Amino acid sequence: MIFLIAFPLAAQQQKQPPAAAVEQEPPEEDPDLKPTEYAFNPLEASRNITAGNFYFKKANYRAAARRYNEAAKWDPTSAEAQLKLGEASEKMRDTAGAREAYEKYLTLASDPKDIDIVKKRLAKLPQPRGQNPAKK
Repeated sequence: MIFLIAFPLAAQQQKQPPAAAVEQEPPEEDPDLKPTEYAFNPLEASRNITAGNFYFKKANYRAAARRYNEAAKWDPTSAEAQLKLGEASEKMRDTAGAREAYEKYLTLASDPKDIDIVKKRLAKLPQPRGQNPAKK
């Protein structure tokens, strides 16, 4: 009879996890699945721009845009990466992406000749919906 009373009490005590045993996520086994942590690295940015240029010449604009975007993450001050990203986005008919990349380029660029060309390209792009072109 004592066994019948003591058994449910022992079962309740075993169900509660100890306070110190908090379940932690195990480390990722596949290093390719870890998210990339970007730090300023102009060499890596240059490598990605070169690869993007290769894909751009092969008319694989999606792969080129990915590489230019990656280059912009490695070096956020790279005007070249933004210009190339805008060109690739324009070829893919992604006007919003091209507009965003060209606007970032204009904030980073220093060559007035290129700035004028990019401003003309930006003017040719259709305005986003709901935005009045006269306001700008």
